[in-house]
Amino acid sequence: MAGMSPLFRRKPAPRPQAPQTPGAPQTPGAPQPAQSPEHSENHLVTLIRKPGCHLCDDAQLVVEKVCGDLGVPWEEKDITQDRRLHDAYWEQIPVVLVDGRQHTFWRVNEERLRKALTDQYK
Repeated sequence: MAGMSPLFRRKPAPRPQAPQTPGAPQTPGAPQPAQSPEHSENHLVTLIRKPGCHLCDDAQLVVEKVCGDLGVPWEEKDITQDRRLHDAYWEQIPVVLVDGRQHTFWRVNEERLRKALTDQYK
């Protein structure tokens, strides 16, 4: 590694976290408060969905469970409100992104999502 360019040794800059107000009510789909800082500082799960989609409802249940168990923040985005997301994902919804990269679509596997969020710590 001594001859490796500094470009390849850089660590990604941490993403800024939104300040949390103690005791503030949580809304569905809003990033959840962290239970384990090691996970929440390193991951963000995004559920891309649309209203009235039963697969999206199923996916949300899995995302809520896994992220709640691990203390990982998550958010939901509606493709009917974002043209860019609609154009990119309309055939695949629901889509789950982990740290902005597509993790899965249509059906969310709880074990696979949990593994994606915890493997780097083993």
